[in-house]
Amino acid sequence: MLRTLIIDDEEHIRDTLAKMLARYCPQVEVVGNADSLAKGVKAIEKYNPELVLLDVQLADGNGFDLLKSLPAIRFQVIFITAYDKYALGAFKFSAIDYLLKPINPEQLANAVERAQLVINEHLQIQIHALEENLRSGSRQDRRIILKTLDNIYLIELRNIVCCESDSCYTTLHTTTGDRIVMAKTLKDYEELFAGSGFYRVHKSYLINLSHIKRFEKQDGGYIVLLNELKIPVASRRREEIIELMEKMAE
Repeated sequence: MLRTLIIDDEEHIRDTLAKMLARYCPQVEVVGNADSLAKGVKAIEKYNPELVLLDVQLADGNGFDLLKSLPAIRFQVIFITAYDKYALGAFKFSAIDYLLKPINPEQLANAVERAQLVINEHLQIQIHALEENLRSGSRQDRRIILKTLDNIYLIELRNIVCCESDSCYTTLHTTTGDRIVMAKTLKDYEELFAGSGFYRVHKSYLINLSHIKRFEKQDGGYIVLLNELKIPVASRRREEIIELMEKMAE
């Protein structure tokens, strides 16, 4: 299912869009909605959508401001508006489509289908890259230096079990049980460990694939690592992680 969020300041528009999606787009799951820029940002953080139907003009700002406020845009966007003067701005954000109110059901369905194709394409690219990471196990021999106020650690990547985000800090969990708190973001470590067998399963966790013990389906799904740490898996990542585990077993 395509996790979808509706952000529009008119309640009847939100209701109409939800009904149209239910009728014409069976691949869509509407996970939530919001009526303002501020609530839209919180809803994106909460629901981690794959697709956002976004009104350009909101009561407390506009949809472009909302997108600019995000550290990264990890979803596809379909803009919804009563005005066509915003079209150029919409496509600067690589929007899938730009739909004018009143919404035409056929145009909406076509836009959602295009979004699904783009998402599927990105998924395959990610899976291919991760498969390459798995074949590059020797990169886990690489050592890094971690400097804290009290210690300097020299650690092989293979001995880093996972990284846990806490705002602008990241805690690295090691095979020796150390919890090393660093003043860097999780994104910094995601980039640093790129191509070395690490995978971002959740907005707050980056795991070492070689430390996966099992995937448990209950409670929304989570990974259990070899050290018995339980790591939540974002819903949009579940299929990817299961496919990766199958590849690792081949």
